[in-house]
Amino acid sequence: MKRFVDGVDRSQGLLLPDRLEDYVHEDNPVRVVDAFVEALDLGQLGFEAANRSAGGRPAYHPAALLKIYIYGYLNRIQSSRRLEREAQRNLELIWLTGRLAPDFKTIADFRRDNGAAITAVCSRFVSLCRTMKVFSHAVVAIDGSKLKAVNSRDRNYTVGKVRGRREQLEESVARYLAELDRADRDPALLPEGRVPHLRDKLGKLKEQMAKLDAIEKQLHDAPDHQISLTDPDARSMTSSGRGTGTVGYNLQAAVDAEHHLIVAYDVTNDGHDRSQLSTMAVKAKEALGVERITALADRGYFNAPEIMACEQEGVIPLVPKPLTSNSKAEGRFDKRDFIYDPATDEYECPAGERAIHRFSTEENGLTLHKYWSSACPECPMRERCTTARYRRITRWEHEAVLERMQTRLDASPNVAVVRRQTVEHVFGTLKSWLGTAPLLTKTLPRVKTEVSLAVLAYNMKRMIKIMGVHGMTRAIAA
Repeated sequence: MKRFVDGVDRSQGLLLPDRLEDYVHEDNPVRVVDAFVEALDLGQLGFEAANRSAGGRPAYHPAALLKIYIYGYLNRIQSSRRLEREAQRNLELIWLTGRLAPDFKTIADFRRDNGAAITAVCSRFVSLCRTMKVFSHAVVAIDGSKLKAVNSRDRNYTVGKVRGRREQLEESVARYLAELDRADRDPALLPEGRVPHLRDKLGKLKEQMAKLDAIEKQLHDAPDHQISLTDPDARSMTSSGRGTGTVGYNLQAAVDAEHHLIVAYDVTNDGHDRSQLSTMAVKAKEALGVERITALADRGYFNAPEIMACEQEGVIPLVPKPLTSNSKAEGRFDKRDFIYDPATDEYECPAGERAIHRFSTEENGLTLHKYWSSACPECPMRERCTTARYRRITRWEHEAVLERMQTRLDASPNVAVVRRQTVEHVFGTLKSWLGTAPLLTKTLPRVKTEVSLAVLAYNMKRMIKIMGVHGMTRAIAA
């Protein structure tokens, strides 16, 4: 007879362990979850039920529900209904909660009602990592990624979408009316029953046009001229891929360059990253507890006022400038070919002429200085410089901030590689954990709570990988 590993006879009586403790190995990561939550002062963090007075039906302690959620996000189980089932059959979760099995509504309400406290728990874990001397290098990489919201693209409207949808409806109406005209001329041209069907279609199209009219009025009143019907805070956001727009949220993260831990994060519904640099850099600086940090970011974060704000807050930004010069693209000199002399407040052009300061103006809240040379009309290199009579050079009043940053970038050619290797795989890991439908909640505050749990689970798994289960439990107890 062939030799196989035999299973246990289902009718055989078994002597199971008498203690739940025997089901969970000492190296099981669930012990870190238990030790971390037990060490928290939940009342101080803002969990109101932690200080619940006597009277009424006993409630579940917030520590038990918090353990359920942390365990769920560690193991890619974010749904409250799935967590309800796991609490009844999963031995690790049974050990963690002491055989408590809350229903899905209780689990979901805990996440909904304790958003600020859950965010504080995530910050407390980062503080624990700082206490463990993990952040020895004050270097972070900042990036953003789009998370799909609980709102389909068809339920999101912008002015352009309404215009396009109205054109489609008008084309359909014209096509159906043309078919009805043919039926009036010769009823034999259309099959029997087609005319009532066309009239029904026209009635539905009129209803859709009326809905578009109502939506257009709402768009006019909306601050950003965009509305989402399922999740009111979700916004349509474009990405680098053509035709790959997402209705969702913008997750910002600052990641430690040494151990790839998320030290700071935020969720916004802004579709771009240009206004996020200083906010994220200051959050990362406060989380690390240092006086100065270096922040790496990609070209999407290049914004002159944001870069200056970083320097004022003790942050050294390293953000490459976008290459958007039309002159360079058309084969002419761009601004980098002109050398500025701070002593005389003049530019030297490629032909050796001096471009002097002419006047100052204000654009988009920025004070800009304009320079050009009187020799431009007779310059033999003018065709390689400009298509106008004079080549005008624009300089921001705080341009020296950008020049200092460019000097640092030139001295560190591997900055882009470090940034990419540090932060981009973090978003890949988070999105892989969250699945094809990343977000389960609606509105910005609840989405922030959901992201906080995901970030906490990610950081906890990273620290267990770095320190081990025993090392983490000892550090938590210290």
